[in-house]
Amino acid sequence: MRSLIPNMFSRSRRNLARWFTLSMGSILVSFATILYFLEAKEQLRAFDQELYSTTQMMAAGVEDGLYQEQQRISLEDVPILGGEALPFDNKIIYARWYTPKKQLLEFFGVTPSEQLNNQAGFQTIELNEAPKNSHEEKEGISTSVGQSKLLRQLTVPVFQDKQLIGYLEIAASLAPVEETLWTLRLFLIIGVPITLSIIGLTGWFLGGMAMQPIHESYEQLQRFTANASHELRTPLQAIRNHAQFGLLEPIDPDQQQNSLENIDQIAESMGMLISDLLFLARNEGQLKPEALELINLVNWLGALVEEYTHLAKAKNLEFTSVFPEQLVMLAINPDLMRQAVKNILSNAYRYTSSGGKVRLRVFIMSRWVVIEVQDSGIGIPEADLPHIFERFYRVDSVRSRHTGGFGLGLAIAQQIVQVHGGQIIAISRLGEGSTFQIKLPFTSKSSPSQAINTE
Repeated sequence: MRSLIPNMFSRSRRNLARWFTLSMGSILVSFATILYFLEAKEQLRAFDQELYSTTQMMAAGVEDGLYQEQQRISLEDVPILGGEALPFDNKIIYARWYTPKKQLLEFFGVTPSEQLNNQAGFQTIELNEAPKNSHEEKEGISTSVGQSKLLRQLTVPVFQDKQLIGYLEIAASLAPVEETLWTLRLFLIIGVPITLSIIGLTGWFLGGMAMQPIHESYEQLQRFTANASHELRTPLQAIRNHAQFGLLEPIDPDQQQNSLENIDQIAESMGMLISDLLFLARNEGQLKPEALELINLVNWLGALVEEYTHLAKAKNLEFTSVFPEQLVMLAINPDLMRQAVKNILSNAYRYTSSGGKVRLRVFIMSRWVVIEVQDSGIGIPEADLPHIFERFYRVDSVRSRHTGGFGLGLAIAQQIVQVHGGQIIAISRLGEGSTFQIKLPFTSKSSPSQAINTE
């Protein structure tokens, strides 16, 4: 069974890491895809804007006039078509001028059809053959398509004085856009897997951190179940032994009476254990305001002082109490808090030898009211201090069930203090005694008079 536990938690950790990687990876891939398409859209928009600006500059050079009483179009001052160069012209693959009747008049670059068949606007086309230039290559003008086959073509009608004078069609290589997008794709192709690997490692690490408290809680539950089973098995076996002895015939009535008394004592002890377990199971979370009462803490502790003063005399212990002079009003559940303080005082009495000292003290520290129990008993080893509030935990070398109790007293005290929103602290040195502090916060119902630090 124990060998299955690590495998179970390792499998759960792998599943957490896997699902974390899948979820974060899906978000990352979606983000990278959206980023790529947005960048492609922006690059194409900028490219189209530059291409449109080129057509505007070229159209501005067109001259429309009458020659020998006939309307004629002059393209001599049109960049590229007329011989002038443009800053954009190193990307221009071809330029064409069509008459208002869509008949070819002049062109540069790839030989076009005689009739304009394209719709006005932008188009992305693929050039499947090498360009055929009908003119001599002009200085500063490139007519080669190069490596890229994709072109961006723009066809626009040209007007002068609201009259259509022709159509201008130009196309430029999309190589610059493709190069930019290829660089982005390369970055994403390399960066996304690396990021996914980092996400996977992070998921594995976070899965371990998430599983750690669950693993600890599971181990604690296992120890609790094993200890509870052990604590119940021992008295049940004792009850059975005494019952079997009582059933023997003949039997001395005194021995039978003794067996019945032992059974009664064991049953009472089991009842106390079950009550403690039920208390720990039921009393979790913060107490509701209606469960709290505003009490005078010093007067409330007076009854406990009187009770434990008599017990101290019976055990030959010196018991003292030190309370503040100012009035300390505190909102608590009196029954629960009495059980917590009694559990700590009982522990102090149980593990303090005859002639030792026990002190109960109350003082104000910042926003806390501190109830402190100090003893000169056997103390607790440093290695065991972090575990003393665990259920059924005992310091094996010193404390055992033979000294009394089931190892639940401090766990119950801690739970009571925690449901009051407080803290419980243990300070101890082996052979020198222990100090337990219950720190309870002031609430809106609490009203310490002259709350000062009396430490």
